[in-house]
Formats: sequence, structure tokens, C-alpha cells
Amino acid sequence: MPCERKPMRYGHSEGHTDVCFDDAGKYIVTCGSDGDVRIWESLDDDDPKSINVGEKVYSLALKNGKLVTAASNNTVQIHTFPEGDPDGILTRFTTNATHITYNRSGSRVAAGSSDFMVKVVEMYDSSQQKTLRGHTAPILSVTFDPKDEFLASASCDGSVAVWKIEEQTQVTSWPLLQKSNDVINAKSLCRLAWQPKAAKLLAVPVETTVQLYQRDSWAQVGTLSDDLGTQAINVVAWSPCGKFLAAGSIGGLLTVWDVESKLCVERQKHEKGYTVCGLAWHPSGGQIAYTDTEGCLGVLDGLSSSSSSSSTTTPASYDDLFDDDDDRPMDEGISEGARSPAKNPGDEDDDDDLIPATGRARNRSAFLDDENSLDTGSLKQGLDKFVDDDDAGSAIVPPAAVAAPLRPVYDGPMPTPPQKAFQPGSTPAHLMHRFMMWNSVGIVRGYNDDQDNAIDVEFHDTAVHHAMHLTNSLGHTVADLSQEAVLLACPGTDELASKLQCLHFSSWDTNKEWMVDLPKGEDVQALCLGQGWAAAATSALILRLFSIGGVQRELFSLPGPVVCIAGHGEQLLVVYHRGTGFDGEQALGVQLLQFGQKRRQVIHGEPLPLSRKSHLSWLGFTAEGTPCFIDSEGVVRLLNRSLGNMWTPVCNTRDNCKGKSDHYWMVGVHENPQQGIFCIPPLPCDSTTDCPTHCLCPSLSFQEQYWRSVLLHNHYGFLSSSGYEIDEEGQSQAQKEQQELLMKMFALSCKLEREFRSVELAELMTQNVVTLAIRYASRSHRMALAQRLSDLALEKANQLQGEEPQEEEEEEPLQYTRRNTGSGLGRSGSAGGQNRVTNVLDSMMSSSKKPTALLSSSGSTGKLNKTPFLKPLAPRPKTKVQHNSVYVRHKSGFQLWLEDNRRIILADNPDLEETDVIKEAIGRFRTLSADDRLTWTERAKGQSGDVADMKKRKRGEEESRGDKNGQSEADETSAKKKKPVDTSAKLSAFAFNKN
Repeated sequence: MPCERKPMRYGHSEGHTDVCFDDAGKYIVTCGSDGDVRIWESLDDDDPKSINVGEKVYSLALKNGKLVTAASNNTVQIHTFPEGDPDGILTRFTTNATHITYNRSGSRVAAGSSDFMVKVVEMYDSSQQKTLRGHTAPILSVTFDPKDEFLASASCDGSVAVWKIEEQTQVTSWPLLQKSNDVINAKSLCRLAWQPKAAKLLAVPVETTVQLYQRDSWAQVGTLSDDLGTQAINVVAWSPCGKFLAAGSIGGLLTVWDVESKLCVERQKHEKGYTVCGLAWHPSGGQIAYTDTEGCLGVLDGLSSSSSSSSTTTPASYDDLFDDDDDRPMDEGISEGARSPAKNPGDEDDDDDLIPATGRARNRSAFLDDENSLDTGSLKQGLDKFVDDDDAGSAIVPPAAVAAPLRPVYDGPMPTPPQKAFQPGSTPAHLMHRFMMWNSVGIVRGYNDDQDNAIDVEFHDTAVHHAMHLTNSLGHTVADLSQEAVLLACPGTDELASKLQCLHFSSWDTNKEWMVDLPKGEDVQALCLGQGWAAAATSALILRLFSIGGVQRELFSLPGPVVCIAGHGEQLLVVYHRGTGFDGEQALGVQLLQFGQKRRQVIHGEPLPLSRKSHLSWLGFTAEGTPCFIDSEGVVRLLNRSLGNMWTPVCNTRDNCKGKSDHYWMVGVHENPQQGIFCIPPLPCDSTTDCPTHCLCPSLSFQEQYWRSVLLHNHYGFLSSSGYEIDEEGQSQAQKEQQELLMKMFALSCKLEREFRSVELAELMTQNVVTLAIRYASRSHRMALAQRLSDLALEKANQLQGEEPQEEEEEEPLQYTRRNTGSGLGRSGSAGGQNRVTNVLDSMMSSSKKPTALLSSSGSTGKLNKTPFLKPLAPRPKTKVQHNSVYVRHKSGFQLWLEDNRRIILADNPDLEETDVIKEAIGRFRTLSADDRLTWTERAKGQSGDVADMKKRKRGEEESRGDKNGQSEADETSAKKKKPVDTSAKLSAFAFNKN
């Protein structure tokens, strides 16, 4: 049955076009010089979907639902399929890309450009690129080896080259083509094609023939030609089974060869004789789609049956064309209804069933050989030949049919390729002009072109150091910059070891440079600088720590391959691979070390949290010394030291991007002021090297503002405990802002009648603010809320009294006691909340002009027979001493004792933190006798009187008081509390009189 050539359809404007099928063969996808990509459901589709990707489109490739196009804006773009939504820019060139192609698994894309370069880009991480340099003219075409080891390219310089991808080296080259100065002037596009599955042959169109080169030996093993072909062949394409090769010529001739027999099995002529510039096989092998230079689309249908009848005399050759020995067992399992299981698989009736009457290939996309999986059934004895020649029509089922169930398709999660090591703040290493480092100190630029191979160092503040120009004779690829030095590293070669070079420009002597050679086979993959030290992580899973002067300080092994490291002050942050990630996830671990006087590990290899299916993009510290990182989804996370060193997301830079392909390139982060994320904006500007900008966040709710303020001001505590000077005014201002936000949320909750939430907010407040909240609740006539807040205020006072030792009862001024008035608000002898509420409300309602009061209890708060005491709201009346507009507060006796005994406590417990030192001091101070505590208290007050005399006077007063009867003492106490009692009665009547 002859092949059916269907009438062509107009698809694009006049000019170059390209065509491909989707993985399932459901759609035909074309592109053209009008800048559109059209998705056809079939050749009869009168309304194909159109996607505009640029002014012109030179090539396209489709796999795994990702459409990649080479547009005229010098970019290789990604779109989702079949939606057609933009999904980012894969890579860029200095001129337009001429041809792109996927590898077998769809994990890589190769692109050739008119700037003579070929790039191999990873789909999961476009920053992972390999550049193949060697051609001296624009690239015509590229093709992947199905085993993903080699890549072949054709160029206008007349050569066809084969490259080793991982080593980025040229394996061989053949001068086969006519030279030209541009793709549009080339005699042929020379679209190369590598044989699928077996991957034994590389097809190269040369003039009117197709030359076949054998893999590994790279020797020419055959030539395919047609006597009727008189014009140069433009494109070639292999059938999915790898047995047939189709070619399209400049004169419009379409030819199909049986590669094994080298016979032409199909020949068709373009209806108008236009040049064929695009050619693609249907995944089933039954169709060939082609496009011409006039923008039209055509299809050859029924090709399989005609090809088989032309090549052999038995219908069984149809099965040879589709390698049906592999598919028949699955076909038998699926087609039970259409096929009687009692029939012999070798009967002629079965063969008739295998070939549809229409001559159209069967739709077996679910069972066809998948290039992404290993076909165990195709590993036959004839594998050493170029083409399989099994007798598919034999009456005996081959043993492979019995073993077919051993060929399941794995549908579970797939391992994620591990992220390669990178230097934060740098651009990809394959660029000729790149940023080796851009941080808050300065910029390190690298140049590697024909004119110069050098490194320029510039400082944002020229007072640190003047700009430097260095000759990069060693080929440094990694750099870091600090206020003290410039650190550089180069990879090792076969002759030279990897080197670590430091330019210590802050050194006070004349020797400001040192260099270290690493052991053979150990390369520096990441490095960083801290305060007085330098670190380098190597490929041997070793981290080497040096002093800034070049002395080896530490050396330890890493738990996994390093991803990146960062340093700040005495802190070192290391991110490495904990294991293999699955389903697009990276399994990263993080360590945080401190190299101060007390060396310790703060974070012991916990997992680094990333967004789903993302990778690490930047790692570093804020200007205040808090670890921070950003992932490929644009989420910025900060280490929350107050929450057990957990990571808290603080910003999403994607919210400020205009498109999916836009992203911010991180430079640095500042916690104070907030909203201080310095990065390069996604849109081009007049000078991208001089336009770092803030990534401003949208207006935040009170809750987010509060927690953001708490998180971004945790560094005060860390810096203070580490011995650094802090801005106390800024710290107090931050605390004031936080309390104001809490009070605003409290007022809003009261208005919304969320009293339970109001109490939760009050738990976060300080004592003074809680008292203001009580006043607000009472004035809002929410007495139940005021009662609960009063209980909370008393608890906070008890906690404060437990943390800070208080003097004896007789030393407390302004102490008042209140006996139970029997008003019904509380029971006698109870330390519960009712009495406390009355006390607080009495204090607030007694006089609005008096200072706010703070609730506390006596020294024996745990005993039920003690009534609570009411203390001033302010911790103590501060002695105001005017000195440069600053109020100075006198020290307490405990503080004086702590200053004298701090060294003793630290000598006994050298590992204690500041808070632990205070707790230990409190415990020791309480063990002192009452006389000793009184001595320290009097010393703090500055009283010069004799302590012994004070004791005598005190004892005499106690004796005189002892002579009085209990009624006199009660009257005296009642007299002291007369005013609060009267006010309480008034408040009780006001608060609970519903009339």
C-alpha cells in the first residue's frame, strides 16, 4: 500500500520553520519566522492554538511537558505545554540561537548559536551549564547521543564535531560541509541525527547523501543515497525504532531508507517543490510531519505499511519496523477482547490483526519503547548489528515474550540530580565576563576572553582599600572578599594542584600574599572569609580552616559533598548534601560553627528547609550576623535563635517580580532597619552593576509586623551575649514598637469582642503594658477581661520577683496591705484572682494622677494566709540625674554583689551563659543571711550610717511595737489602707451595679 501524502496546510509566514511531535503523538507543534508556535491536534485542525514567543523562532523542542524555543531575542525560552505559559529563560547568547534539542531523558537541552558556541544546560537548574568552544563559525545543528555521553554539532566552518559532554572536550571532527559565513547562507542546514535506542550510528547529511558514522570508533560505515536525489539534503530524522531514516532535501524530495539494507523504501515529492526545513517522526512511527520554507505543514501517513511492503515480501516485516517482538506480549495482555487467547501467536489471522486495514499505525503510545526506560526485551543476540533483524513473523513465540512481565514501568519518585557546589554572590563560571563575588564589601569581577584573563576587585567604600587589578594566570574560578583580604581558588589540573591564594591587604607587614597547594586530586569547591580566618571546602569532603595570615588552624571532614559555605565574624555556615533527594527535592544539611574563644558547633547537621522542588540560590549572613539563605523559589529564610535555631521565612521576592522568568539576585540582608534585602532587580536598567535595590514588602498586618520585629531584633541578644557592643537605644526603641503593636492588636480584639485573644496578646506584653491593657478593658466596661488581666499581671510580678531578688518587706517603700472587705469580690485568706482584681482596680481608680502600679506579692507568695501586696507599676522610682539628656538609675544591692562575685561564679562554671550566670547569682545571693543582704542594700543606697546602729534601732522599734495590742496594730494597718478601701467600695459599686 503506497504512502499517503496529505495536502499541505498553511501555518506560518514565509521563512524558516521547524516541527516536532509531543511525547504521546497527540499534537503536532510548529514554529516559524512570524514568531508564533502553533499546536495542531491534527493536520485537519482548522484552529490551531497559537503562542507568540518572539519576533522570530528558529527552532523548538518538546519533552516532558516543557516546550523550549530559540527566539530572535538571543534567548532559549521555556513554555509549559500545552498551556503555553512562559516558564522562564533557560539560557542566553550574544546572538540568536540556531538549533536546540533535548537529550533522551529530557533533563538537558543543547543549543547552538551564531556566536560559535554550543551550550548544554540542565533543565532543573539553568545555572548548571557547559559550554563547548571550538567552532569558528555559526552552529548549524546539534544532537545528543542517546546515552548522554557525546554531543555532535555541525557548523558553518564546514566541520562536524563530536564532543565529550562532561569533559567539554572535542573527541573528533570531520571537514564534510561547504563553508559559509552565516546560517542563512549555508547550502544545507545539516540537521544531524543520532540513532535512537542502539545509539550506534550518527547520520550526517552531506550533499545529496547521508553518511553514517559508527559510535566510539567514529569511522564511516555506510552511505545512504538515492539516484533520483539531485539536490543537497537539508534535514534527517530517525524512526523511533532506529531502523529507518528519513531525509528532506532542498528540492522538496522526501526519502526513507531501510538502514540495514540501505534501500530506499519510500520516496515522495513536495507538491510545490519547496525546500524541506523541518522533519519529525510520529512516536508510533506511522507518520512523518514536515515543514517547508514557505511556512506550510505536511504529513506523510501510512508510511509503516508501505515501507514494510517495499522492503520485504512478507507482512511480518511490519513488526520488524516497530520492533514488535518487544511489544507483542504487552499487546496480547491488553487486546484480550479483540484477540482470542486460543489462537497461536504465529497464525496468519494474528498477523492480519496486527496490521490495521486502514494502513495507519496502531495507537500504542502506552506500550511503545520508551526512550527513558531500558527495554530488556530488545537486548537480543543481534545487538551487535546496526539494526535488529529478528523474524517477527515466526510461528514460535520468542523467549522474550515469556519474560515480558519483567519489564514494568517504574512510576515512583525519581532521584533528583544533586545540586552542584557554587559560590554565593557569583554568576556562572562559564561566562567570559562574570561576577566572582558581589557582597556588602565590594565586587570581584573576572574576565576570560581573547584580550585579557584578569580579575578586578572594587570596594564599595574606598576607605577600606583601593581597587585592585590582578592577572589571573592560575585560572581562579572562586573568590570571596572581606574587610581584611581577598581569597581566591583555582581547580587542579593534570599537571598542577588546586591552589588557595589569599591577598591579605590589611596586614601590617610587607608580605601581603600567601598561597597553599592542596593535595593531589583535592579541589577547592567553596570558600569564605571570616574575622581573622579563611575556610575552604574541597572535593575530598574536607573543610580546611586557616588563619588570615596563612596558618592552618582546623581540618575536619564534612558529612557530605559541599554545596556552599559562608562566613561572618566568628561564625561559619556550611551546607552540604545529606543524601539523595527524590521527586525534585534536594536533601541538604546545614552546620553552624563558632570559632571564638569557646569553639563550638551550634547547629549539628539539621536539614536545611527549602521550598518544594527548589534548590539553594544564596547563602550568607545578615549585616547583624544572623544566618540567612534564599532558594530558587525566592523565599528568604532567617535563623530564629529564640526558637531553638529554627528557620523562619521572612520574605518572598517572587511577590515583587512581574513575570515567571524574573528573579532577584541576592547581594545581602540587613535586619535593622527592616525591609533591608539588597539584591539586583530583575529588569534591566542603565547599569546593572550599580543598582542594588531594596526588596520592599507589601503592607503587613499588625501580627506580621510584630513577629517580624521580634525575629529581626533577636540579634541584639546574640550580639550582647557574644560580647559585642549594641545600640541600646535601638533595642529599646524596637521593644517599644513591639509593645505598641501588641496594644493595638489588644484594642482591636476588644472591639471585636475577642476577649480570649486579648488575654493571649496580654501574655506577650510587659508589666507596664499589661496595666495599660487592664485600664483599657475597665474603661471599655469589660470587667471579666480586666479580672483575668489582673491575674496575669500578678503572675508576671511573681515571675519578676523570682528572677530578681527583692529586699526584705521592711525595706519596700510604698507597700500597702488590704484586708478582705467582705464585698463579695473574694474570700478571706485566698490568694486567688478576685482579691487581686480588686487591688488592681482600686489602684487604677484611686487617682488618675498617680503613677501606674505594678502588682506583686510578699516574699511568701506560696502561702494562702498571705494577702497580696500592691507595688508601684514602675519597677522602682528612678532617680533622675540629668546627664546629656540621659536618666541614670542607681544600682541595687544585688547588682553590686554580682559585680564583685561574677569572677568567682564564672571560675566555678565557665560554660554558663549570661542568663545562667544571673540565675546562679540569684541563688547564691538568697543563701546569704539577712544581715549580709541588708549590708549590700545599704551600700547600694549610699547610706554611710553604721549597720549595727540600724539593727539596734530596728530591734527597738520591734519591741515597742510588740507592747501594743493586736487591735492597735489592726487600726494602724486600717488607717494606712483607708483610702484604697474607700475607693474599692466605690469601684465595686460602680462595676457591679447593673442599674
